[in-house]
Amino acid sequence: MLVEAVMTPKEKLVIVSPMAPVREALNLMKKHSVRSVIVDKTKPDSAYGLVTFKNILQSIVAEDGDIDLLNVYDIASTPAFSVSAKLNVKYAARMMVKSSIKRLLVLDSNELQGILTMTDIIGILMETVEGQ
Repeated sequence: MLVEAVMTPKEKLVIVSPMAPVREALNLMKKHSVRSVIVDKTKPDSAYGLVTFKNILQSIVAEDGDIDLLNVYDIASTPAFSVSAKLNVKYAARMMVKSSIKRLLVLDSNELQGILTMTDIIGILMETVEGQ
């Protein structure tokens, strides 16, 4: 099975500007009930990033950062780990486990196609188990 069959497509993702305040990213996460937001590229040849609850907790709580003074760019994981939509899911899952990450951006020609999460992969596993 390919990543494109399992991923959440771009149309359903929450994307934030790198220059947005961290508070805006947190509000978007709350509004859309998601644990991460995609950080848009600044130029066509630059990289997408990812902001998660963990990034926010680390910078605001653990490091005493000011949520109103920090921009998304300051705390984002950039570049985010990514894979092709045409990759077999098992290789993406292996990469996630080996790198201890829960989300992979799906890019083709440096353009965002979607996101693949551990939850997406577990969902497929559950369907397989239930079908037996």
